[in-house]
Amino acid sequence: MPEPEKKLWALLRKQKMGVKFRRQHGIGHYIVDFYCAELKLVIEVDGDSHFSEEAKMYDTIRDDFISSLGITTIRVKNDEVMKNIEGIFEKIQLLIHTRASNKQETQNA
Repeated sequence: MPEPEKKLWALLRKQKMGVKFRRQHGIGHYIVDFYCAELKLVIEVDGDSHFSEEAKMYDTIRDDFISSLGITTIRVKNDEVMKNIEGIFEKIQLLIHTRASNKQETQNA
């Protein structure tokens, strides 16, 4: 596992964010970095290989497929994880809180 993924996994594992994440989880014929089934949330950590035109096209097709299943994908850059893990933590925490609140409201409706 690349260092940025290790660093992010240290925050996500063992339900430290209040929800369960899986690492290297299969969705269709794709493997995602991190997945929370409860919130239908994928987190992808993107390194340099994701910035070529070919990789961007592949990622778009992949994200569209995953989105068609009702799953949201967020992408963070390796550099961002390594230099601003606190900011990434806050961003993910806010997203988890928002999605959990929306899920609760839907269930109560």
